[in-house]
Amino acid sequence: MGAGGRTNSQSTTTTHYYEKPPFTINQIRKTIPPHCFHRSLLHSFSYLLHDLTISCILYYIAHNYFHLLPKPLSYIAWPIYWFAQGSIMFGLWVLGHESAHNAFSDYKWLDDIVGLVIYSSLLVPYYSFKTSHKRHHANTGSLENEEVYVPRKKENIQWYFSKYFNNPPGRVLTLFITLTLGWPLYLLFNVSGKKYERFASHYDPYGPIHGKSAQVLISDFGVFLTLYGVYRFAIAHGFVHMICMYGIPLVVVNMFVVLVTYLHHTHPSVPYYDSSEWNWLRGALSTIDRDYGTIMNKIFHHCTDAHVIHHLFASMPHYNAR
Repeated sequence: MGAGGRTNSQSTTTTHYYEKPPFTINQIRKTIPPHCFHRSLLHSFSYLLHDLTISCILYYIAHNYFHLLPKPLSYIAWPIYWFAQGSIMFGLWVLGHESAHNAFSDYKWLDDIVGLVIYSSLLVPYYSFKTSHKRHHANTGSLENEEVYVPRKKENIQWYFSKYFNNPPGRVLTLFITLTLGWPLYLLFNVSGKKYERFASHYDPYGPIHGKSAQVLISDFGVFLTLYGVYRFAIAHGFVHMICMYGIPLVVVNMFVVLVTYLHHTHPSVPYYDSSEWNWLRGALSTIDRDYGTIMNKIFHHCTDAHVIHHLFASMPHYNAR
């Protein structure tokens, strides 16, 4: 669709990404059946219940039976659990993301409650994310105003990066740090985010990212409650067990957040526009659908392979975007 597309299609290399689209957003909307914009509360909650059920089953099995396994089998079982639980938790992250877009239901207040609970459990300050993410949608593909993943201009790249990291070991190290720490560093210190005049953090109730300090404090309190629950779990069952049950799956979630979102907005054929060329539709179409296979696309609620349509109509629920 327009400048966006799937990477497994030949159109990725032949589409003229730099041409202004010869259609409007309203013309695109008219080609989509009206029922695709309908948000069903029961349908949305069925996905939430589905993910929570699988997550609880995985937790129950690992918590109650993995310690009974012979060591060789436990070395196999734990990585399987980490990947499976992390994948399901990322699916929950996607549902929280839908809530931030008011795509979960017709009730904004309910969406905010769902999003707050989900994101607090993943240590994400919901309301701050909601604000910065909406700015991302409003400025996608803009060199000056994009919120995340803005490519650096050559003259702005530090000399030490080119000298020490522009080589295979340096790239591997950079990739590892980006995948494991990139998401929390962005939330904490705005690493790789839009530059502000002063220090910016998603957890700062008086920072420049989110203007309503009360909502940020509510988000921070939700994160605090999760951290307290994790602390109590560690006291009861041991720090190592807590890391195995919650910490490592959370790292997997963070890795998927960076991997999926980065690949949605990074491709050799997709440009970023300066203010003389950028407009909202060009930016929204400068995104990429990525195919992770039938199973993973389903687990990720098709945020992976239906991203272009999401940028065009963010309040469309995922189950109607395919």
